[in-house]
Amino acid sequence: MAKNTLSFVCQNCGAAYNRWQGKCESCGEWNTLAEEDTSGSVPVSIRSRRKGRTFALESLAGKSPDAPRLSSGLSELDRVTGGGFVRGSVLLVGGDPGIGKSTLLTQATSLLARAGHRVVYISGEEAVAQVRLRAERLGLSDAPVQLAAETSVEDIVSTLSEGAVPRLIVIDSIQTMWTDTVESAPGTVTQVRASAQALIRFAKKTGAAIILVGHVTKDGQIAGPRVVEHMVDAVMSFEGEGSQQFRILRAVKNRFGPTDEIGVFEMTGLGLREVTNPSELFLSERDLGTPGTAVFAGIEGTRPVLVELQALVAPTSLGTPRRAVVGWDPSRLSMVLAVLEAHCGVKLSGHDVYLNVAGGLRINEPAADLAAAAALVSSLVNAQLPTDAVYFGEISLSGVVRPVAQTPARLKEAAKLGFQRAVLPESARGETGGDAGLSLNAVNSLTTLVAEIAARGSRRGESNAPAEKNATPARFRRGEG
Repeated sequence: MAKNTLSFVCQNCGAAYNRWQGKCESCGEWNTLAEEDTSGSVPVSIRSRRKGRTFALESLAGKSPDAPRLSSGLSELDRVTGGGFVRGSVLLVGGDPGIGKSTLLTQATSLLARAGHRVVYISGEEAVAQVRLRAERLGLSDAPVQLAAETSVEDIVSTLSEGAVPRLIVIDSIQTMWTDTVESAPGTVTQVRASAQALIRFAKKTGAAIILVGHVTKDGQIAGPRVVEHMVDAVMSFEGEGSQQFRILRAVKNRFGPTDEIGVFEMTGLGLREVTNPSELFLSERDLGTPGTAVFAGIEGTRPVLVELQALVAPTSLGTPRRAVVGWDPSRLSMVLAVLEAHCGVKLSGHDVYLNVAGGLRINEPAADLAAAAALVSSLVNAQLPTDAVYFGEISLSGVVRPVAQTPARLKEAAKLGFQRAVLPESARGETGGDAGLSLNAVNSLTTLVAEIAARGSRRGESNAPAEKNATPARFRRGEG
């Protein structure tokens, strides 16, 4: 009989060590190492005697049929998955507690079950009665979804192997599953890895699509070993603020579709409602005529999205001014502030800076640099930006405004929502397509935009107006605000 092998495994990244230590050298987290049995149930001597089988080798030439997809009935979910669920695929969905993961999956499984497909919902955290209560609240209690409350992977695989193969299986959640092949507590790295591997093997063998629900850590990352994200075919993150009704389903990894696509939902009393026009929803309650607000024309995947950036620049009495960002990369904010001070003469070292993306959306593309800079300068000089203008463009470290991709799609979306003008990079003027119908204000450097906004502030009664349109305002050079 093989001797048990004990090791200390990090519960955050899965790294194994021979002895306990306070800090994991792989991920840098403290007090995450736990003692686990990693020997397995099959002795090494037996595994070493197994002979491999031969398999056929094929050439690169040839035709492969497209993977058939199963539409979920929710267009926003299908957009993120790449057109639907692929047979034999495994998806990992993560999100904060109470964000609506179970609600989304209950709606998707109910729509598939009503369409005549066999759908199974396995809950490891709730009883069957609790899942029924949610379905009754959503008005989906009549859907023929097969429910079960079970945590043993062997029992789940044995039950699902009987009868017709399910088209979709939901495991809520993978952290509650356990298998007999390892001797660790449920929720540990070893158990999560072994349970996911058994379910993935079942999906590839039978052709059933499986959705694994995963917990998230305090910093928003999906809990458990990173190897699970590499094992599955797609990883989706369900994001949103608990105080707001908007929910964003974002594809982090997708072997069968784009990885930068998003789906937008609105949380209502009857569940999640699809938002077909996110731009109109994000701009429905924007502050018109308020200094420090700018509309950014962005691209999320293949969809143009217009969102409002809100900035507040206020004098500070602290030795180190505060820099707070919600919905944008703090490193890019620091870069924009450095460019404003170095090349445009905007002194912000004595001011607190706050930047917020309205609606709970998180922006990842650098095209928001120009809109963020416009909002910051507008708040500093108390100048109102045009309410019918959109901004997009990347700012380089030299202060030059660089072009961004998909300019025609951004302008077309802005024109559809009633905007009349656009502030964009000078080099992108030839990529507009000519059919947007917007008045274009092309800028080559950030200094030009800062001078235009400062002139608006001076017209509202402020002194020290710049002598020329493209000149840096004198109060910026002196560090005044």
